[in-house]
Amino acid sequence: MEPPLSPRESGQFIAERSQDVFVEEEGVQKVAEMLYGLRHSDELTACGWKKANPLAPAPTSDQALNWVFVVDTMNFSFWPEKETEQCEVTFKGTTYTGYMTLCAAITRAMEEGIPITDPKYFSKMSVEELGHVLRSDNETAMPILQERHQVLTEGGRVLLENGGSFRSFISKAGNDAGKMVELIVEKIPSYRDEATYKGRRISLYKRAQILVADFWGVMAARGEEDIINMDVLTMFADYRVPQALVYLGALRYSDTLTLALKNGEILSSGDRREVEIRGCSIWSVELIKERLCKLVQQRDGQTCSVNSAIIDFYLWPYAKQHHKEMAHIPIHHTRCIYY
Repeated sequence: MEPPLSPRESGQFIAERSQDVFVEEEGVQKVAEMLYGLRHSDELTACGWKKANPLAPAPTSDQALNWVFVVDTMNFSFWPEKETEQCEVTFKGTTYTGYMTLCAAITRAMEEGIPITDPKYFSKMSVEELGHVLRSDNETAMPILQERHQVLTEGGRVLLENGGSFRSFISKAGNDAGKMVELIVEKIPSYRDEATYKGRRISLYKRAQILVADFWGVMAARGEEDIINMDVLTMFADYRVPQALVYLGALRYSDTLTLALKNGEILSSGDRREVEIRGCSIWSVELIKERLCKLVQQRDGQTCSVNSAIIDFYLWPYAKQHHKEMAHIPIHHTRCIYY
């Protein structure tokens, strides 16, 4: 079987053939201008990582790297069946929902003395033990516990076979971000976020790329930012950032797709429309990055160091902060382990 197109190639391939999702040039330019205005702020650097991940352990320890692995391995499918019934975790006086419930639950377990970042423990833990770690503070449990248990124990076993920590595992790829993604996808089946679109195998690799970007973020916070080839990473195609891209005008959904999503239709993983939402999101951010770098070159005479991962690190919290203004734009829902 031929290897899948890379996430960037997949984004372009999908955007050029998409039937229900469209990249809008005017919106792409508008977002590039918005980011140009932020070019000197910490929000557009890897240094913003700790700010965006306040629940992570101090980046100075290798435990922070294992924390990132545990969280990113289970970083999928937090949307509730009913908007009013969200899983919640309260930690140190703050109540979290969505992805942050996972971060809070893992950090809470560490404070309780559970060795949740140790692969020797989490490779063998039971479903019940993981259920206790991920317990909600209300009646709504975190979705798909069995799947989270399966991917975490699988990931733990891979780490044990490769030096016993995420640091030792990822070091096998050297310091090249592209090779790191390849290594993760090759060794850990749950990270193989692939599909077939119009007869071609495509890849989106949301979690594998986020894992590499988070590793980079931790290393940058330590002052060890020597990872090369970060530019091969695309944005991390999920369900929150596409909504922000539609809101900002960089993406447009067809009326048919908008209506289907507003009516609450659940899209299955690999559904043509689901692949188009994610693929066009990737390509629109690639174009935003190109336009932004052109602006920096033309107006400042400088090279632009902003990559697609940094743009995603900005857009994801932006979507959370502006969720009320975006409420009229439907989020697509797909229950799977990939995002």
